[in-house]
Amino acid sequence: RKVPAVIETPDGDFIGIRMKMYLSHSYDHRVVDGALGGMFAKTVADYLESWDINRDF
Repeated sequence: RKVPAVIETPDGDFIGIRMKMYLSHSYDHRVVDGALGGMFAKTVADYLESWDINRDF
C-alpha cells in the first residue's frame, strides 16, 4: 500500500510516497509478555526493512 511518509536523508527530511506493509501477530500472554512480543515484532520489521534481494543464501 502506498502512503506518505517522512524520508530521512543526509540533506534533511522529505515527505514522499513509500510502500508500507502492515503485520500483526498474536501470542499466548501466559507464555510471552508484551515486551518480548514487541521485541520480536521489531526484529521482524528490521529484517524486512534491510532486505537485500541480491544477497547470497
